[in-house]
Amino acid sequence: MSNNQEYDIQELWIAYQEKKSPIIREHIVNHYLSLVNLIAGRIAISLPAYVDRDDLISCGFFGLLDAIERYDPVRGNKFETYAGVRIRGAILDSLRAKDWLPVSLRQKIRKYEKTVEELEGKLGRAATDKEIVDALKISIQDLNSLLNQLNIATIIPLETYVKNETAQDSIDGPAKQFEIKEVQENLAKAIDKLPEKEKLVISLYYYEELTLKEISLILKLSEARISQLHTKAVFRLRGYLARNKMSFIE
Repeated sequence: MSNNQEYDIQELWIAYQEKKSPIIREHIVNHYLSLVNLIAGRIAISLPAYVDRDDLISCGFFGLLDAIERYDPVRGNKFETYAGVRIRGAILDSLRAKDWLPVSLRQKIRKYEKTVEELEGKLGRAATDKEIVDALKISIQDLNSLLNQLNIATIIPLETYVKNETAQDSIDGPAKQFEIKEVQENLAKAIDKLPEKEKLVISLYYYEELTLKEISLILKLSEARISQLHTKAVFRLRGYLARNKMSFIE
């Protein structure tokens, strides 16, 4: 974004706060539409083909409108951070409302999650693929196939936790803000315990905001393999929180 563009959007925010003009709001919306497309795209990567990306963008658009109405520039938070939480939340709420995960996949998710959680709880460390397949009584090939299916179950607002910032007003009330902070602190410890490749994937995907394809080029692994590493990492993080009587707050 150029200095002139940054200046222009600041001017628009000042004018909108004063007048609440629908025309000014439209200019602000147009300025941030690319953010909606970016977030919808990142979520769509993990979804089956039958989920329409345009539907995600539409839900994200309403999240953007909500963010514009609620945002208070005086608080000093970046709008992109605040709006990102709202946009992502609107999309995830829509997906949850549709209950699009098949029952058979939900059963696989529960079995895998419970197995890894119990196994790593006993081991006190990240379980190897060999230990996981032995516990599940399946082959490595079956594990890779399972991880490809479970990938779509990792659509959680992890960005809310892995970054050291909590968007203003996107978390309702001080009690929930405290709960989020506590999860953040425990999640940071959990990420540090991940195997190196999984830790790197989480860092590049959530902190550096690279795509799975970009990460695959950096690590010289296939995009499918990067997706598997991401899936394993997210389930390990869930298990760590569960063992500490916590969970992601969605």
